Amino acid sequence: MTTGLPMFPLGSVLLPGDLMRLHIFEPRYRAMVAACRAAEHPDFGVVLIERGSEVGGGDLRAAVATVARIVQLAESPDGRFGLVAIGMSRVSVHEWLPDDPYPVALVNDLPDTPPTPEELSEWVPDYAEAVALTRRTVGLAIELGVLDSTVRVDPGDDPARGSFALAAAAPLGPFDRYRILASTSVLERLQLLIEVLHDLEEVLHFRLAAGGDDAGTDT
Repeated sequence: MTTGLPMFPLGSVLLPGDLMRLHIFEPRYRAMVAACRAAEHPDFGVVLIERGSEVGGGDLRAAVATVARIVQLAESPDGRFGLVAIGMSRVSVHEWLPDDPYPVALVNDLPDTPPTPEELSEWVPDYAEAVALTRRTVGLAIELGVLDSTVRVDPGDDPARGSFALAAAAPLGPFDRYRILASTSVLERLQLLIEVLHDLEEVLHFRLAAGGDDAGTDT
């Protein structure tokens, strides 16, 4: 079913289950937040800007987005908003409507492709490997100062949700996070996560050995 969803294009990616804090100051996004606050469900979409700027429009936006639900909201005297939103689910963008007064897209739900019996048998070992890799890369990133020492890797027992939680915990850049978001199945997501984390672990090991120079995270 295609539905209209207010959209917030950003230079970052929100994954299902992850939290995002936003400071809303642009008039069009103030209007969007006000509309969300008045709706039954205070939801909006977070979509990656593939090219362009967060401010002013004229950007190129990705095809897969995350439905975000506002869980905390505060308004300042000058009309700005501070909010915390949690990623709920994925959607694919069917069509963009005019950005008036704020971006809106027609979207469709984007569930994972149901696994085959063969794929289900691969979930457990791949998930265990992804968890171990995430814990190692997070540990290295904390040692390098890329991540805060309070970051914990506790994804739970469900690979479908846990694979997103691992990607959210790891110090991945927006391109890799988007690849994880747009994956079509749990197994594809786990295998992509393993590939990305292996590369990231090598980079972090190298930078740690080199004295912790600038540690970018896109692989």
